Amino acid sequence: MKRGRLLVFEGLDGCGKTTQAARLAERLRRAGRDVVETREPSDGPHGRRIRERARAGERVPAAEELAWFVADRRDHVERVIAPALAADRIVVSDRYTLSSVAYQGAAGLDPRAILEQGEAEFPLPDLVLLLEIGVEVGLARVHGRGAALEALFEERSRLARVAEIFRSIDRDYVERIDAGAPPDAVAEAVARCVRRRLDLV
Repeated sequence: MKRGRLLVFEGLDGCGKTTQAARLAERLRRAGRDVVETREPSDGPHGRRIRERARAGERVPAAEELAWFVADRRDHVERVIAPALAADRIVVSDRYTLSSVAYQGAAGLDPRAILEQGEAEFPLPDLVLLLEIGVEVGLARVHGRGAALEALFEERSRLARVAEIFRSIDRDYVERIDAGAPPDAVAEAVARCVRRRLDLV
């Protein structure tokens, strides 16, 4: 059976993942590729619950939070990712396993264990585009979208830990992109990386 490709965008809040994922998907389509765009938390029942609780500001223990994300990922892979890969399509996802490694790791769990468990259970990405920005830049961008500044600043230390964990991840499928550049420059850097690694655009 032919297998498609799984491309994932990761990084801090405010790094531009959603914008760059959409731009890459459009570029791939212009190149004649069959693309599925998706995200985590997903649009499935577990993902909707995660989003609702996040909007409500509900805090839960890190292990419980990780369990929610793993349940959502299982459903997401079964419903969306695995069928697309089996059909030889290209999946472009806004977040995937490394977000759990970084965010739940920053909440006190073992990042290495989360990474190893995720790699054992879920399809490995063909390429992770890790968009790197400073914590303050990310906070400013999220605030610019209308989020409450006070709540965001309370998260500064946790986001610094998230960034530290992202920097520590050493996997062949990870490519780091400077996301502090203008969006057009970031999009071109992403395209060059995808061309060099996978020859898709």
